[in-house]
Amino acid sequence: MTKNSYKNHMIYAEFWTDEKANSGIFVRCKDPKKIGARDCYEFNIFDTRPDPSYGTGAIVYFAEANPALKAAGKWNTMEITANKRQLTLTLNGTKTADVNNGFFEEGHFTLQWGDGVVKFRKVAVKPL
Repeated sequence: MTKNSYKNHMIYAEFWTDEKANSGIFVRCKDPKKIGARDCYEFNIFDTRPDPSYGTGAIVYFAEANPALKAAGKWNTMEITANKRQLTLTLNGTKTADVNNGFFEEGHFTLQWGDGVVKFRKVAVKPL
């Protein structure tokens, strides 16, 4: 969990996962004690999610992954932009989710681990 709270920002992260991984980045989390897809935006990394529409490359409950990409077994790049109401996720140079939503306006971000092997490196945030 970041110490600072962010409103408009960009996040760049590199990650590696195995096939069983359930991970992602939660963004604009107001309450550090309540982290989840109903309390923050969840930019998902989950190749084997039972509902694949919100799998890797989706913003869970807000924007389905289109196209749906797989990330397991290789290093990937994730670029998140949260600028006012506009949220965008780019995975390995391909935009996979884009939505205009003002549900969560400001908050911390955190790296998620739910299952499997997940490695993050080169995580950076840039306020806009």
